[in-house]
Amino acid sequence: MPLRNTAEAYGSLAKFLHWAIVLLIVPQYFIAEAAEELPKGLERLQLMDWHKSFGMLVLLLTLARIGWKIMNRGLPGPIGNPWQRKAAAAGHGLLYLLVLAQPISGWAMSSAANYPVTLFGWLQFPALVAENHDLHETLEEVHEVLFYSLVTVAIVHILAALYHHFLLKDSVLRRMSPFSRP
Repeated sequence: MPLRNTAEAYGSLAKFLHWAIVLLIVPQYFIAEAAEELPKGLERLQLMDWHKSFGMLVLLLTLARIGWKIMNRGLPGPIGNPWQRKAAAAGHGLLYLLVLAQPISGWAMSSAANYPVTLFGWLQFPALVAENHDLHETLEEVHEVLFYSLVTVAIVHILAALYHHFLLKDSVLRRMSPFSRP
């Protein structure tokens, strides 16, 4: 499978980054919910460290995905009429924005609570903001709203891909499938 995109499909690196980000985002909700159910203590802190590490990994992979997308243009837009192409571009843009904003809001929220953010204990990220209880509370709400927004846009994205695959019977879904070859 080619590393770079072809006219028919995304390349192996684009597919890897796409699916790695998806597989990292999906368990984030469950990790955070499990941590919230625990009393304050070491086990809760460990789960939140995992949550933050996965979030920062999502951020780094998303930045790599955007960089690769900029350097590796060439895949034609989705099959369909002009409004579908515009809707797909808007949906993808919104997904990228939300996938970037979600971990950044969590990072800022942790910073406002004066909690460190690390990448699995190997690398500590600098605080984005100074300690501030009110800002922490606001960012906690922002983080939650961004999560539900991301879920909503992701569901629309999935439904659009399934619509293309099953109703239009075109190649849109197969282009990003990790199991398809160009």
